[in-house]
Amino acid sequence: MKRNLLLATLVLLLNACGFQLRGTANLPYETLHVAAPNTSAVANEIRRSIAASSKTRVIDNPKEAQATLHLLGETREKLILSLSGGGRVREFQLRYRMTYRLMDKDNKELRPTTQILLHRDLSYNDADTLSKESEEALLYRDMQTDAVSQLLRQLQAAPQNTAAR
Repeated sequence: MKRNLLLATLVLLLNACGFQLRGTANLPYETLHVAAPNTSAVANEIRRSIAASSKTRVIDNPKEAQATLHLLGETREKLILSLSGGGRVREFQLRYRMTYRLMDKDNKELRPTTQILLHRDLSYNDADTLSKESEEALLYRDMQTDAVSQLLRQLQAAPQNTAAR
């Protein structure tokens, strides 16, 4: 009984604060081509996210697509943030940068070259090298997923009047 009451209270509180699931992305295009190497992990994640969260179809032929998303680059950087008194690294900053642009089927620019930049701080200890390498890989994967989510939100805000042609 107490469990059901607690669950009902929690549901009411979440509903009262305006929480709702994100739902589907309303991209202004029926068809979209993603121009990137097929071996690109981020391109595959973008294709998968668009297919899973929107009504837009990702197609292979750019001539049949209403718009083409060009992935221009993806870089990962690792910078030293701080050193110990003995000159050993204490913290790194990991940076993930994705650059893209969006063109319509007439090769007109819908969204100019845009860069998504994310960063995370990573504490470091020489004794935990293997675990820190795993943590670094996990942080890069997380930043890539965040960048794809930001990209989808930016595509939702792209000009809609050109998609209606």
